[in-house]
Amino acid sequence: MAIRLNLLAEAQALEDMRRRDPVKRVVFAGVVLALLTLCYSSSVQFKMMMTKSELSRLESELAALNPEYQSIQSNQTQLADITQREHALVRLATNRMLYGTLLNALQHTALPQVQLVRLKTDQSYVYTEEVKAKTNANRVTPGKPAAVTERILLTMEAKDTSANPGDSINTFKDSVASSPYLVSPTGTSNEVRLASLSPPQTVGGSKPFVLFTLECRYPEVTR
Repeated sequence: MAIRLNLLAEAQALEDMRRRDPVKRVVFAGVVLALLTLCYSSSVQFKMMMTKSELSRLESELAALNPEYQSIQSNQTQLADITQREHALVRLATNRMLYGTLLNALQHTALPQVQLVRLKTDQSYVYTEEVKAKTNANRVTPGKPAAVTERILLTMEAKDTSANPGDSINTFKDSVASSPYLVSPTGTSNEVRLASLSPPQTVGGSKPFVLFTLECRYPEVTR
């Protein structure tokens, strides 16, 4: 029976041990991981470059649209200002004092013994400047638009020829104060007061009379 001897057994065993060396496996795994990390980093960098390129494109488009946007903003501001002025003019036109209506209303307040001698109106407008909004310590104080306050004073000079002027004057005064036209649209009665009263007098032997003045002050209206 033949006996076989493997003279390379020791060398083969060492080679087998070298192949099974765990350090080699770790190094191999590390190389693979490094390659994967490099690939991922390259992918992220590529995406970043593409994103920056897209951002630059969008910024360029936005810069190109900015003049048009500013023009639209300016037009909107002008439109809002014109609209506000138009509404103010409409309110003024629809609520202004109408002398024809006033004279018609005074016809219904007339008394046989009282003769209206003179009618005078004083209209004044007080302008209030616009108040800008303010920001102080994170607190915003709202502004106020410009406004105009209308003040109307109606003066009526009359002559009373009645035997008892006091009663006639008070009756005429109450009639003026209760006139539908002379009452404010808000329901507030205008202030009617006796401003002056002359002593009884005669002219060329005529019937005695007294002259008196009534003042009717309309409630102030701010627009």
